[in-house]
Amino acid sequence: MKILSLKLDEFMLFKNVDIPWSANINIICGENGTGKTSLLKTMYSIIKPFSNNHINNMNKEQQSDEVLKKFLGVFRPDEMKIGRLVRRKRGSNKAEIELKFNLDEKNNERINIEFGRRKEKHLDLKTTIKENNFRFNPVYLPPKEMISATEHFQTLYEEYHLDFEEMYYDLAKLLDRPLKKGANTIEQATVLKNFENIINGNIIQKDKKFYLKVQGEGEFEMGLVSEGYRKLATILYLISSGSLNKNSILFWDEPETNMNPKMAKPIVDAIVELAKMGVQIFITTHDYFIQQTFNLLSTYPKANRDNLDIQFLSLYFDENEELKFEIARDTTDLQHNSIMEEFNEFYDREQEMIYDNE
Repeated sequence: MKILSLKLDEFMLFKNVDIPWSANINIICGENGTGKTSLLKTMYSIIKPFSNNHINNMNKEQQSDEVLKKFLGVFRPDEMKIGRLVRRKRGSNKAEIELKFNLDEKNNERINIEFGRRKEKHLDLKTTIKENNFRFNPVYLPPKEMISATEHFQTLYEEYHLDFEEMYYDLAKLLDRPLKKGANTIEQATVLKNFENIINGNIIQKDKKFYLKVQGEGEFEMGLVSEGYRKLATILYLISSGSLNKNSILFWDEPETNMNPKMAKPIVDAIVELAKMGVQIFITTHDYFIQQTFNLLSTYPKANRDNLDIQFLSLYFDENEELKFEIARDTTDLQHNSIMEEFNEFYDREQEMIYDNE
């Protein structure tokens, strides 16, 4: 069960794009304001409502309302008007979105959404999904970690107006789930073992508080643990509780936020283990080390013995200020790579200073 492609017409910054996705790992880069996070939010907003079993008992209008509520909660447009997500250019009166995916090797499905610029609380939904035939399990990890703030966040979000996008609330609810009874699957056990090796310990929960239990050192409150380890601890717990499994799609927005560059390899190692388990992964990043660590895996077969398909997608504005994208399996094949462009510019500035001082 994988997302195959996302087509956007007159949506936000996108005039017309049709993006094919890798079934394993997708690395999305681009300058600020090129719509990286919007791609993750769009796919999540479409899939998340259908991952709840109760939607199968709803009629089309009720399903449309569920998808609408998720879009508004995730994007939070002014006055909660869905029409504000239509591309703001002359002639752009209606946004259209199409998400293609497969539920098995033989059958491809799609979800189509349309809404107009003047719409406030309505969108049109069409889908080929048959009842009780949707087994996606989307998980969204936002830039700010949540595992150290889970204790009261869910209650506060439900009772007060908090200026947080709904992905934070969804993640808090997942972290509130208890551990599943019974033995882990072989895939879970393997991934959990690898994660525990990465962080040199495991995660325990007591009264909705999380602790990192480090071998030979005891238990540490999450507030005392570095942010990089908190993010890895989040994934570890989601696997242990069954919220992140082989049927999952992981959307991870800027995993490098507030992390030391030394964490790049552990983060990439963790993502690779998830992909080996069967999770389809979408990552946005501005980080040179994250991007290039993935590039080593993609370029050198010895480093990627499981032959995971790693796709790099770069977003950029062309000479007409229209948002475009390009795809490659090696970052050197990208004609537009904002991360490497900045790295090269920094190198050039340094060389100028060196030679000016001679």
